[in-house]
Amino acid sequence: MKYITDVPAEELDGKYVLLRAGLDVPLDKHGDVADLFRVERAAQTILHLRERGAKVIVISHIGRDPETTNESVARALKAHVPIFYVPDILGMQAQYARSNMKNGDVLLLENLRTDPREIANDPEFAQELAAFGNLYVDDAFSVVHRAHASIVGIPQYIPGYAGILVREEVERLKEARAPISPNVAILAGAKFETKEPLIKLLLETYDHVFVGGALANDIFKARGLPVGISLISEGIPGPEVLEHPKLLIPSDVTVERPDKQAYVKKIGDVSADERIVDMGPDSLALLAPLVASAKFILWNGPTGMYDHGYGAWTDRVAEMIARSDAQAVLGGGDTVAAIQQAHIQLNEHIFLSTGGGAMLEYLLKGTLPGIEALNKKII
Repeated sequence: MKYITDVPAEELDGKYVLLRAGLDVPLDKHGDVADLFRVERAAQTILHLRERGAKVIVISHIGRDPETTNESVARALKAHVPIFYVPDILGMQAQYARSNMKNGDVLLLENLRTDPREIANDPEFAQELAAFGNLYVDDAFSVVHRAHASIVGIPQYIPGYAGILVREEVERLKEARAPISPNVAILAGAKFETKEPLIKLLLETYDHVFVGGALANDIFKARGLPVGISLISEGIPGPEVLEHPKLLIPSDVTVERPDKQAYVKKIGDVSADERIVDMGPDSLALLAPLVASAKFILWNGPTGMYDHGYGAWTDRVAEMIARSDAQAVLGGGDTVAAIQQAHIQLNEHIFLSTGGGAMLEYLLKGTLPGIEALNKKII
């Protein structure tokens, strides 16, 4: 894979660079960007190109509603880099703005998903986008696992490079796929049937694998333990997971009763009308020495239903990792949000991934469609 940081400045000066950024960010009720994490990370590559005299055309998407515009993203980006927002992708406005760019200028075009050809990976759409640039840079790690036109289509027509963020993500996730010992992996979230292959891989790779969140509910149920009205998956964990000696699960849980009051209970004591919403203090005590002694930590997913207000134990896990001297890779939107909302000061050993699904898929496969696209020859 080629990196844009290896391209000499003189080869970027005056060139049109089409930059696919990962600016799919949450908006608050006022329509402003609610979390600046991805915006701040995207600014790195934009500034790198701008400072070398490139004419930078940023393309991205936001949300699942094709009516959502990039206007809010533009306002947030302007705090980090001078940009001009064009509410257009390939039309006359975009063409005119491009033709008037000077060296170092930055354009942000409209939400790519306003055009259905983006998700459909339409080759004509990819070719039309490619015509805007002399070079293409993929810095959108959060969607590099998607076979969309702006990810896998464009680099078929113009030279493609990985941006600063994608390079760092890949390098750190390579470390996570072959961690130094002692190590521990913490994986939570839901949908066991989609994450079981990764859990199996982690069990073979890591010294300890702690499974929490709704994933743990599936293991409880498979072992014949009561889970009440807790969230469970359609898939059932197999014996290769359930009986693995490296597998760890919560030893106690926080449950929510019908009156919305929360209590800590031992596994096996959950009532039929209760919902498991997080782990408990004994589970944290189980994790604590493993985190303290680890040289490498992988964490994806909050330990409980963070978006329902059950984030106390997730915050405590984050605090433990922050105090550790271990190299750590943390990811998943809720995980990163939990760390930020708890105002936890992380050290230089800790890497926050911008990817949720992309992070998990890379850990499993060691590559992604967008990465493979950068390695292919131009048509």
